[in-house]
Amino acid sequence: MGDYRLEEKNLRSWWPGFKILDSYITRKFLGTFFLAIALIIIIVVVFDAVEKIDDFIEMKAPLKEIIFGYYINFIPYFINLFCGLFTFIAVIFFTSQMAGRTEITAIQASGVSFRRLLWPYFLSAMLITGISLFLNLEVIPSANSKRVEFEAQFLRKNRRVQYEPHIFRQIEPGVFAYIRNFNPSTNKASFMTIERFEGSSVVESLEASEVTYNEETGHWQAPKYATHKFIGEDDIFELHKSKLDTLINLSKQELGKVENLITTMKIDELNTFIEQQKAKGSDMIGIFEVERQKRYSYPISVFILTVIGVSLSARKMRSGTGVNIGIGVILCFTYIMLGRVFEEIAKGREGALAILMVWLPNILFAIIATYIYRKAPK
Repeated sequence: MGDYRLEEKNLRSWWPGFKILDSYITRKFLGTFFLAIALIIIIVVVFDAVEKIDDFIEMKAPLKEIIFGYYINFIPYFINLFCGLFTFIAVIFFTSQMAGRTEITAIQASGVSFRRLLWPYFLSAMLITGISLFLNLEVIPSANSKRVEFEAQFLRKNRRVQYEPHIFRQIEPGVFAYIRNFNPSTNKASFMTIERFEGSSVVESLEASEVTYNEETGHWQAPKYATHKFIGEDDIFELHKSKLDTLINLSKQELGKVENLITTMKIDELNTFIEQQKAKGSDMIGIFEVERQKRYSYPISVFILTVIGVSLSARKMRSGTGVNIGIGVILCFTYIMLGRVFEEIAKGREGALAILMVWLPNILFAIIATYIYRKAPK
């Protein structure tokens, strides 16, 4: 058992509720986790640099920009991406080693319950969850924004900001905008129409060519425009040769791929954006809600995967740690796969159903964790 005593009555506390045994397990847990994360990040960065080195050289990207403009903003995403997986692997790896050396048997023989044994795992998982939440809610959105700017400037395949040639957006309930061939560098579009619906019928519309978006005022401007009013079967057409200068509830940001836009928003910005889109009656609320909910659901999974990992690997097995790690990896990748599947399903839903779909993998695996915990050696 090393240099520490296992008897619970002799375990000394360096702060209330935290014993020498807790310190030992926490060091093992966090040490294995951070070592694994550091190694995988180094591997990912090396492979990414090899893949993009030709672009960096051709586009003459400064080394400072590569390091601080790209990779410093690239790393938080991958740390968070691998948090759940490597928490699981770390728990299974060192807990299986403890079980293999009969340390867990000795700990339980000294009167420490399996529930009490979970306490340092819980504290470690809470720290990792806090890091993951902070990355998800605050750090990664800002990092994504800076990384996208770098990619647009120095990577050939990302030099153009992605705008669809035909853009449809709902700007308020019953009012839709169509914009064609928007150029973000000049803020100009070849054509724009705004249509107001009552039920399934268009009651009036506005059309304009050579439209320009003024970023300072948020106005859309054109040298002339035309209007249509539909009364019964009549179409009242009017051509206006005066300059169009109108403010509509549609910004330049919203013209890009909205799925990419929301990944660059911090949580308070995302909350505000969702409320604005709800006021517009947007049909993309499900997509926005998925982005918001998964920022919370994925970090919380660290607790669930930790309980599964400890419960699986606390029993000494003749086959060694390999079987435990194999089962753990299968379960973890199943969780990741289910998460992606239910995210896609949730994007087509709204309200409570979309929220439920995002959290469903956590709910299912919480049930699995409860079952495995009950079957764990007591």
